[in-house]
Amino acid sequence: MGRLHDWAKKQPGKLAVQMHETGKALSYQELDQRANRVAEWLLSLGLEEGSVIALLLENNIGTFELWWGARRAGMYYVPISILLTGREAAYIVRDCGASVLITSAATTDLARETLEALGADAPPHRLMLDGEGAGFENYDKAMSGFTGTASLPEKPVGREFMYSSGTTGFPKGIRRPLLPYARRYELPELEKKLRSMFQLDGNSVFLSVSPLYHATGRFNIRVLECGGTCVIMRKFDAASALEAIARHRITHGHWVPTMFSRLLALPAEVRDRHDVSSQRVALHATAPCPRHVKEAMISWWGPIINEYYGGSENVGVTYIDAKDWLSHKGSVGKPICGEMHIMADDGSDTELPAGEIGLIYFNGGVGFQYHNDSEKTKSVFNRRGWGTYGDMGSIDSDGFLFMSDRRTDLIISGGVNIYPQEAENALLTHPAVEDVAVIGIPHEDYGQEVKAVVQLKTGYQPSDNLANELVAFCRTHLSRIKCPRTVDFVDALPRSENGKLLKRVLRDSYAAKPVTATTAGG
Repeated sequence: MGRLHDWAKKQPGKLAVQMHETGKALSYQELDQRANRVAEWLLSLGLEEGSVIALLLENNIGTFELWWGARRAGMYYVPISILLTGREAAYIVRDCGASVLITSAATTDLARETLEALGADAPPHRLMLDGEGAGFENYDKAMSGFTGTASLPEKPVGREFMYSSGTTGFPKGIRRPLLPYARRYELPELEKKLRSMFQLDGNSVFLSVSPLYHATGRFNIRVLECGGTCVIMRKFDAASALEAIARHRITHGHWVPTMFSRLLALPAEVRDRHDVSSQRVALHATAPCPRHVKEAMISWWGPIINEYYGGSENVGVTYIDAKDWLSHKGSVGKPICGEMHIMADDGSDTELPAGEIGLIYFNGGVGFQYHNDSEKTKSVFNRRGWGTYGDMGSIDSDGFLFMSDRRTDLIISGGVNIYPQEAENALLTHPAVEDVAVIGIPHEDYGQEVKAVVQLKTGYQPSDNLANELVAFCRTHLSRIKCPRTVDFVDALPRSENGKLLKRVLRDSYAAKPVTATTAGG
């Protein structure tokens, strides 16, 4: 039946999953049996192989039995962010063609809004964990007729059906073929490398600090398939995360740069209170990490701060450990599988030499299709069959990748290409700057003008003088054309729950505004 079942036979009483805040836990034997129960229920509904169940859940321990139950029944599961509106969640439920919708008492309001937005398109089978709600059957009641001990048919291995974050428009489903039952132990070469890179084994104790509905939830699956233990935080909190590391003797964690910043912002007495020496690997990704933040984390936790760059599509992945990063600061590493190519962004199919910025392409990734969008799928691959996430970057003479920006974030001002991350990296070193986004706003003559949107650190107040100071500061690091001409101050920048800067939200807010006079920098 697969790796989880094998581990349940070898180590039935070992802790598989535990919620940090509440202590709720499942042993391998309990998780295995509860997953079987879910599979029995799904099969009893008469659903075909490849059917879809949608999961609208907070970080809930019940998620794990649903993941594996769907896998054993030969079905897809679609995790949906609970930060969406009901209308947005309904779009995903409808687009993926879900036959089942499972939610929880904690998300009752969102579940109701989603159901209202779905109308007649609502899935026929709807369950609620930990309670009841209008339009939803109680989960435990639905499962009560199933023991979890029945023999299951040999179905293809079900899997996740992820949706992109939608930072550049409507989210797109990323769907891959199911694996035949006879090949259930097979792993793609890229997946083997990921598990090796993360140094996973039966002694791994993984702290999951991100939402389980995010793509990083896959790391919990990897840990359990290697026989380790997952500790799940209900929601990230810096002080609580340190307490969890010390209490559970955490060996592995997956972080985002925003979390690092919040950890570093804790008072010294709080940071020093907790023993973090059990950690073997602290992996981070999903957003660029300011150099000074990463340097501070390496100084604190040691040379265990490793980084990767990739995406839900898995067209390619790069990796860099702390040692290599310290000698190539700012890099996201080298490919762990296949090769990397920097291509001209002019449709010429020209590969660029070291040091030049272009579109990042990979060969040797994992195949995929965007659900219901063959044209978008084609747009990911070039004529050579290499895939891209749409990001820009360059490779140094040693073969290490340095990110610039997403293609959609490129600013073209007066015919000159400007990569905003350069200015962002410079401004983040100013003592007043907590967070910054550099975007292009409409300009009557240049087409676009470079603007910085800045979140200040506590103790600093917005002013014209500070705006001018930031522009001048940037110009001491970069050429004038790359620096913002204007600076706006905000209380907080729009970021996803995993720290990804939502520049589209900022650009949209400025797109409707008339062009105004320059307020800083001239």
